[in-house]
Amino acid sequence: MKEYTTDKIRNVAVVGHQGCGKTSLVEALLYNTGAITRMGKVEDKNTVSDWDEEERSRGMSINTSLVPIEFNDHKINLLDTPGFTDFQGEVKNAMRVADAVVVVVDAVSGVEVGTELVWDYAREYQQPMIAVINKVDRENANYENVLEQLREAFPKYKFIPVMIPIGQQADFKGVANLVTEKAYFDVGEERSDLPDDMVDVVEEGRMEIIEAAAEADDDLMQKYFDEETLNNDDIRDGMRKASRSHLLRTVPVFVTSGTANIGTYPLMEALIAYTSAPSVRRVRIEREGAAETEYITAPQSDDKALAAYVFKTTTDRFGTLNYFRIFSGVISANSRNINAETGEEERFGTLVVVRGKEQLEVPKLHAGDIGAAAKLNNTKTGDTFADKDADFKIVKPDFPAPLYMVAVTPRTQADSAKMGQILTVLSNNDPTVRWRQDSDTRQTVLEGMGEIHVQTILNKAEVLGVGIDTEVPKVPYKETVTIEAEGEYTHRKQSGGAGQYGRVNLRVMPTEEKFVYETKIFGGSISSSFLPSIEKGIRQVLEEGVIAGYPVVQVKVVVFDGKEHPVDSKDIAFQIAGRESFKIAFRDAKPVLLEPIVNVKITVPDSMMGDIMGDMTTRRGRVQGMDTVGQKSVINAQVPLSEMLRYGNVLRSMSGGRGVYTMEFSHYENMPSHIQEEIVAQMKVDEE
Repeated sequence: MKEYTTDKIRNVAVVGHQGCGKTSLVEALLYNTGAITRMGKVEDKNTVSDWDEEERSRGMSINTSLVPIEFNDHKINLLDTPGFTDFQGEVKNAMRVADAVVVVVDAVSGVEVGTELVWDYAREYQQPMIAVINKVDRENANYENVLEQLREAFPKYKFIPVMIPIGQQADFKGVANLVTEKAYFDVGEERSDLPDDMVDVVEEGRMEIIEAAAEADDDLMQKYFDEETLNNDDIRDGMRKASRSHLLRTVPVFVTSGTANIGTYPLMEALIAYTSAPSVRRVRIEREGAAETEYITAPQSDDKALAAYVFKTTTDRFGTLNYFRIFSGVISANSRNINAETGEEERFGTLVVVRGKEQLEVPKLHAGDIGAAAKLNNTKTGDTFADKDADFKIVKPDFPAPLYMVAVTPRTQADSAKMGQILTVLSNNDPTVRWRQDSDTRQTVLEGMGEIHVQTILNKAEVLGVGIDTEVPKVPYKETVTIEAEGEYTHRKQSGGAGQYGRVNLRVMPTEEKFVYETKIFGGSISSSFLPSIEKGIRQVLEEGVIAGYPVVQVKVVVFDGKEHPVDSKDIAFQIAGRESFKIAFRDAKPVLLEPIVNVKITVPDSMMGDIMGDMTTRRGRVQGMDTVGQKSVINAQVPLSEMLRYGNVLRSMSGGRGVYTMEFSHYENMPSHIQEEIVAQMKVDEE
């Protein structure tokens, strides 16, 4: 692949709800440019984008694929993103490095929850958008209905059709271009005269485009007033400015069928004409100690200081590949550049442009381009490359908190030695993956965005040589007391030789602090040298728990009396006496289990709100509020974590995949007594 300068590059993220046809659309664009000689199909598991074995076995995208196409002396870097909600991190990072977003909408299903999710992300990154109504050839497809759904779902945006369908469903033959007032049949490479019955519709639509374009620029507005029309170049220039305007929020609309390869050639032309070169992009940066947000401002060029962002990292048995977007400056093969995150120098050996799994070597990548490099020693997703004296880092996206957890254990002793290292590598590659040692439950916990997401991580670990078994993680309950109570215990051991003796009297009571230890010994009943021993014994219980094996919190202990022996009293005796007297007092202080409560935000179609509310009630959830956004309901609730461990599967089943949710820790609170009794009883069974 030849070098492309900044003005000849376009970076476009292709996003949308699962199943809207993104990958098939990208496949058609590849075929039209001659990059492939035969169009693959998702169901045949032979598309360029879905090249990973797991993607092919599941029949769905799970990674963002970089697919550059060469068209009309331009390179369009397409970022084909997953539509499944488990892989939101892939979508966010793709949008971070794109300069425009193509939102693909199914002409049958219309606006779905995933559509709204990616729309919110694009709005968050202030990305200009193009809407593509796809699958117009399918049975029950309805272009007009879907266009109206877009307008209802996103009322602050102005949707301006640039292409409209010639026929629909089985009669979908091509598209009519409202700018050129020409018909483009089939793929759309050749222009034809409009069908007679579409002339008036196209003329009316062209006026709407002209007005939208003129509104974006004062000079164009004046020209429109003077001449009462704009030429085609004016329209495209105005629409490009209108789509980038945060005030106008104009969205050009196109229609296609990816699988039938209809209307795709005009879309490729639009990706050049209606999107901007990377030089106009500004990128948010952070400097150490700086209070205000800063930007690297446009225009970007090769001559400016290097600023490149690593948005994706893949690791397999052959090594690691880091994908990056250059916002300014250049990167050449065999160059050395500074990782601003670590401060270390990295040597870039071979530079490659990636197309699916194919790697094409290039000598240099210019400002605005996207490429990859292998064998970088200390680089991970989210890092910034900069010049040696640079003092900034490109701001990373805010990623959602993990929703799905599994407890993991190594399958063999050999796996045990490597598991932590491999999980760290995979977490560095994907910011929505985390793993941790949970001290409360004494388990290793792997967290991700959903069951399929976590399973793909485990499969990657298997490929890297680590076998991992999983189980449902324990909920990190805690134990505490609700009233004040006293306990007394005497430890006496006389079995020949030196004896052991110690008696401790103490009281426990609730407190807001995690643990408080005090002594109020009068008359020297216990020597001061043994008071730390008592605390040491009590702290052993704090970790182990008293009633159900969970850590003890929010307890104050006051040692007020005791007795020692002039010969037999020693450290171990008072450790044991302190520990056992604490257990006695704890059991008498009406102990309770504290359970973690999470804030949950659920977004579903309006028609499903009643079912979701009912399900929340069965999960002991407390609804905090409800909102309506477009045709969707948003439910905010507080729910015990134990009721949400596998909620993603339930919501997907209840909503037919149309519901999404987020979850984050809120606080701990007392568990209902009947549930506490069940947990305590189960603990006793497990001990037996």
